Amino acid sequence: MKLLRRRWLFVPVMVLATLAALRLAPAEPLSARLAHSTAIYAQGGELMRLTLASDEQYRLWLPLDDMSPRLPEAVQLYEDRWFRWHPGVNPAALLRSAFATYVDDSRQGGSTITMQLARRLYQIDSRSVAGKLRQIGAALWLEARHSKHEILEAYLNVAPYGGNIEGAGAASLIYFHKRARELTLPEALTLAVIPQNPRRRSARHSPAQPQQLPVALSEARERLWRHWLARHPDDARYAADMKLALRPKSPAQLPFRAPHLTDRLLREREEPPAEIRTGVDLRLQTTLERAIRQYLEAGREIGLRNASAMLVDTRSMQVRALVGSADYFDASIDGQVNGTGAKRSPGSTLKPFVYALALDQGVLHPHSILKDAPTAFGPFSPENFDGRFVGPISAQDALVRSRNVPAVAVSAKLSRPGLYDFLRNAGVAKMASESHYGLALTLGGGEVTMEELARLYAMLANRGALRPLAYRADDAPKPAQSLRLLSEEAAFVTLDMLAANPRPDSGAPAVRPVAWKTGTSWGFRDAWTAGVFGDYVLVVWVGNFDGSGNPAFVGIKAAAPLFFAIVDSLRSQQLDPPAPPRLPPRGLSRVEVCTASGDLPNEYCPERVSTLFLPGKSPIRRSTLHRAVLIDTRSGQAVCAANEFTRREIHEFWPSDMLRLFRSAGMPRREPPRAPDCDGMTMAGEADAPQIVSPLRGVTYTVRLSKPAPLALRAEGTRHSDVFWFANQGFVARASAGEAVAWNPAQPGRYVLRAVDETGAADVRTVDVEFEP
Repeated sequence: MKLLRRRWLFVPVMVLATLAALRLAPAEPLSARLAHSTAIYAQGGELMRLTLASDEQYRLWLPLDDMSPRLPEAVQLYEDRWFRWHPGVNPAALLRSAFATYVDDSRQGGSTITMQLARRLYQIDSRSVAGKLRQIGAALWLEARHSKHEILEAYLNVAPYGGNIEGAGAASLIYFHKRARELTLPEALTLAVIPQNPRRRSARHSPAQPQQLPVALSEARERLWRHWLARHPDDARYAADMKLALRPKSPAQLPFRAPHLTDRLLREREEPPAEIRTGVDLRLQTTLERAIRQYLEAGREIGLRNASAMLVDTRSMQVRALVGSADYFDASIDGQVNGTGAKRSPGSTLKPFVYALALDQGVLHPHSILKDAPTAFGPFSPENFDGRFVGPISAQDALVRSRNVPAVAVSAKLSRPGLYDFLRNAGVAKMASESHYGLALTLGGGEVTMEELARLYAMLANRGALRPLAYRADDAPKPAQSLRLLSEEAAFVTLDMLAANPRPDSGAPAVRPVAWKTGTSWGFRDAWTAGVFGDYVLVVWVGNFDGSGNPAFVGIKAAAPLFFAIVDSLRSQQLDPPAPPRLPPRGLSRVEVCTASGDLPNEYCPERVSTLFLPGKSPIRRSTLHRAVLIDTRSGQAVCAANEFTRREIHEFWPSDMLRLFRSAGMPRREPPRAPDCDGMTMAGEADAPQIVSPLRGVTYTVRLSKPAPLALRAEGTRHSDVFWFANQGFVARASAGEAVAWNPAQPGRYVLRAVDETGAADVRTVDVEFEP
């Protein structure tokens, strides 16, 4: 008898030990069994997109703590009041259900929450006795392996809510366009009663009145409301809310905002997370979409059909708005292509970085005078967009007016890094070799994406520090990710120069500063405008994804109006509040220069202007453009020495190539009188030395022996003297100033070229020559 009692004692001990072992052993999370949707949210928490799971269900797994506490309580009250106390099966409920089914010929559910979860997880058909027994066994297994908290959480994430909607997380987003934690009491009670009969109670069940709850759902919710009041009498204050008509939405009404951006985020990982928070501001997104739609509607007659735009907050580098195409669903324009990630020719939008590098390398300052004149850079002879040349022009005006020849000339003077190295360092991908582009890279000979261009312009706003773009709210760049490519001074001055660019509509710079630049690709395939205003960088593109050209695709005419339409709209809505003025870096100063020459003014300079100056970098020299000439009043000729018969006149001593350009443009300048030899010096006591303009400095020239072509030697500057050319001390030729001389190197190697005038003034340049078959 004692032995028998011990055996009976052993059985429960073993059962308890087995249950304890099952509970303590690691269990696979219930969420791992199911595919999930991805919910993408805007910066303000608004839903932008909800995807289908891989099994074509809307299912968004949420922790129990991320749901309104009213929802799980209401579900337990309605579905399974004994959930916290039974072992997964409620025998009394099962007997009551069996009696109703087989004796009373009616239907009454007896499944607990755990049993319903088991049926959903293991796809059990519980309509037969065998199926019901399997469901009971699975429920007991779940209770042995998981806590009540885990089981309730799993049930609320797999419960059926009609059609292909599963779980309270997806149902609350679809039906009420809000997260489950934000559900009101009427909404929580509504979701609590649907899973018991989703076909009849689905919130989108009534096609005749799609904005009202089905009768079966309303009746079930009313029954639950009575039970709820019995437990929570204080909630009677919500009685008026319960009488208000709920207006549930349908999956067809789910938001689908910024589709190109959300597509990009979903492709980043093979298995996207359940939730993605972006930095998108839907107010800004809506503004960009509306501006593009209205602009293209107005420009349809001239062939404007597609555009892309990107708005970046320069402080955080968060992408606040992105429009990849004019219409995501328009197949005729390949609308699902994301134009912000496509490689396109940037046109002149890269010119600001040529000038920024030149500022850092001491090539120029904003009022340095450049030459806009016909120029050959080896085999490359750039022209301006308008086909004209304006002669001497300040660096700032050359940038603002997008003159090609000065930009290429500045690029040719850059040492390391040049524009090519700069773009490589900035992370511009898929670039060919430097020799592939040559100096044409300055004018858009390469290709960049809108994302890359936005990063470059944001670098100017961030004082020369390059930072990566951030698409997710938690992807703010860290200091270690910052790469300095320009000095603070060069970045500030470049933006200051761009801010002088006049608006296309008013012809004057924007009242609130906008630093912007346009670009037009060869063949009129791409029209660009990129710029910085307030705390934002905005880049817009107009064109066709198939690369077809259109004479209307000119940056200043096609892209700039759209750019300013967006800027003006943002400012009128106060979405771009005035930012504090950008203070110049401490290493920057202002100096006065001669307006005509860009050099420090001598006593004869009549007009002067203040310019930003990088001490220790910016070129500094005394202007020699304006000089005094002594004129004999009796003969009218220039003389060397002053006497009672002389008077002093101030003349401009322009180089010979500039004088020719002035004459061809119909603006001849008065040439200074030819003076006698005053010991090899000019009237102002300063030598007027020749300047070599061809060949270029730092360029290696290749001579093809199969088809040899001479190199052109040309020097400017001297006006009243011929130029004598020497190569490695050997005489080459004699020519007038500005006249090109053909030179055929005898062998490959390095040559020192000298251009000497009759006074002995000279310019020297080293050139490398290679021979190829």
